[in-house]
Amino acid sequence: MEISGIVSAVVIGLVIGVLGRLVVPGRQHIGVLWTIVVGIVAALLGSAVAAGFGVADTKGPDWIEWFIQIALAAVGIAALDRALARR
Repeated sequence: MEISGIVSAVVIGLVIGVLGRLVVPGRQHIGVLWTIVVGIVAALLGSAVAAGFGVADTKGPDWIEWFIQIALAAVGIAALDRALARR
């Protein structure tokens, strides 16, 4: 993976993480770095799931892929928030 690929993964992870955080109701007790990490993981997993369903490459914007990524980010943020709250 090249530097540009890493930078784009971080930027996409940030966007997906923030959108996922907006979907989760209430206040989350995780930091920005955890949001980025969850967003990056959700973006990668969401792309894989979308490719598995055959909706990753469509004509125009890939709205279904974005929806899957944001949903996975919301689930990841909620799960991480609950796991850290129990400590």
